[in-house]
Amino acid sequence: MAVEASESERGGRERKSVLLRLDPAVHEALAKWAADDLRSLNAHIELLLRRSLAEAGRTPKGAGPLPRRGRPSNPQPPP
Repeated sequence: MAVEASESERGGRERKSVLLRLDPAVHEALAKWAADDLRSLNAHIELLLRRSLAEAGRTPKGAGPLPRRGRPSNPQPPP
């Protein structure tokens, strides 16, 4: 499994890139689920992994919060 560090676009927090090989049917099911929830496949996989860690009582202490979904909020409403 290839792992490399990359800089996140939000917050400057270092994130890890992971090459993940999936059965095509599993990939398709995950992609559909992510689309149904208006998430990217990557964000959805991270959400599922974090839920699994929490359910198993293995949430890492130093893990940052999930990045917010969608576009950044507009600080000023349009006139």
